[in-house]
Amino acid sequence: MQELALLAVAAVLIIVAVSWAAPKLGVAAPVLLVIVGMGCSQLPGAPHVFVEPEWILGLVLPPILYSAAVNVPVVDFRRDFKAIGALSVLLVVGSAFGTGLLIWWLLPDIGFATAFALGAVISPPDAVAATSIGKRLGLPPRLVTILEGEGLVNDATALVLLRTAIVAITATVSFGSALGDFARAVSLGIVIGAFVGVVSVWVRSRIQGQPVLTTAISFVVPFLAFIPAEEVHASGVIAVVTAGLITGHQSAKRFTAHDRISERTNWRTIQLLLENGVFLLMGFELTSVVGAVDDGLARALVAGLLATAALVVLRVAFVIPLIALLRHQQRRADRLTGKIETLVDRFTARGPRPGGEERFDRATRALQRRQADVNFYASEGLGWRGGVVLAWSGMRGVVTLAAAQSLPTDVPHRAELILIAFTVAIVTLVVQGGSLPLVIRRLGIRGNDEEHSRREYARLAGELIAATRALLESPALVRENGKPFDPELLEQARERSGATAEAIERMLTEQDPDSHLNQRRELQRLMMDAQQNALLDARAGGTYGSHTLERAQIFIDGEAARFTA
Repeated sequence: MQELALLAVAAVLIIVAVSWAAPKLGVAAPVLLVIVGMGCSQLPGAPHVFVEPEWILGLVLPPILYSAAVNVPVVDFRRDFKAIGALSVLLVVGSAFGTGLLIWWLLPDIGFATAFALGAVISPPDAVAATSIGKRLGLPPRLVTILEGEGLVNDATALVLLRTAIVAITATVSFGSALGDFARAVSLGIVIGAFVGVVSVWVRSRIQGQPVLTTAISFVVPFLAFIPAEEVHASGVIAVVTAGLITGHQSAKRFTAHDRISERTNWRTIQLLLENGVFLLMGFELTSVVGAVDDGLARALVAGLLATAALVVLRVAFVIPLIALLRHQQRRADRLTGKIETLVDRFTARGPRPGGEERFDRATRALQRRQADVNFYASEGLGWRGGVVLAWSGMRGVVTLAAAQSLPTDVPHRAELILIAFTVAIVTLVVQGGSLPLVIRRLGIRGNDEEHSRREYARLAGELIAATRALLESPALVRENGKPFDPELLEQARERSGATAEAIERMLTEQDPDSHLNQRRELQRLMMDAQQNALLDARAGGTYGSHTLERAQIFIDGEAARFTA
């Protein structure tokens, strides 16, 4: 037990150290962790580590997917659902068949069902390395969303294919039954995940002002979605992703600010440890995986390299027409932009008919949403440079590691098949993940420029301030007990609202580092530091109660977060 505890402590420290050092070295943390894990496994006295694949698939994968899904914007996910679906379903199925045929040709005595099972294992890319690199180097948000969405959904396709292939090893499975099982697994997974997401959001929204309790509930939501779905042979992965998307979308409306801050921090920590822990484990287990192959080591390594090359070729061949379709979508949106703007203007100018105000509001919002979608497709197109990044972002990870070791123990050449899967995962991580930053820099691909972001933020800030002013000027504004607010207090609130608007405008336009605005922000940070130091002295003196000190710390933290935002 102590040995396991020491290994866990060492793993956390390694993950933290590598995650801190990786950006400074210009390398993605998952890539570096695989290399570090391989090095640690060669140290004298290094223990033999084997983690049951059920632990990774049932205990590690659900929270990883949930934490990622919570942070994916549902609007962006919906807009690129076709591209995400194509990459997550069609490409995964095609990759599983293509590499399955290749492996069957290389190892004909294992049978096509077993070869297809291995193809399903190595078919889903893991977007962790790609998105961590992309966000750091400033890839376009749309490209990052497509990669994140692909990483969320493609695991479900691969695991359903793997389950079907394992059944086919011992029994006959028709194409129709396999397709029916896939449709049933996905649809049931969506239903279960939506139910868990809606219910968990409702329950947590009833617990107001207690972020510790609501975050504790969020820790079990992935398993509440995953376990029942798997019990009825649905897709637990789809259930978890659906629950996460619903929770993330509803959090702004149903949760308090403290709940969102607490959950965001805790889940980012969990995601960091679990994701990177799997990559460290992948490198560490490589020695034992190689040692399990009695003979045919060279054959397995060659097969792994050929399968990797096949996956790269298949992905490139798939991305080329996908980018062509996205470019066609952009040109079509360009043609529609003026037409839909005219339609929205005419519709809003006409106004609602008597008694139809609610229907008019719904129709207006629908038209505005359609207009926003068209503008998004017209301005956020992906060219061939984005296609190159998308095609080269095919690194394998968590699911490949766990699913490979879940292959039946009686399949021929099982140790070789696991080594093939590990070879694919490690080669794609080291080669593609290691070279992706260079590819992005050479292509010169960048996201939205700073000026565009500033203008967009200014427009949104203006709408928020306008809503505040409309509330303060409304004659219907009363207190909770029905009494009016004090006029002097309202006037002070109006003055603060105007000052906030001016401060935001100055913040967006001010470029001089010696301006009064920047000096004021610097001075405010120094004031916060002085208050924090005084609080530390008071804590050390022991003259104040712990409850009083805690309240003061919360206040200082809130003020500091506001000034450094």
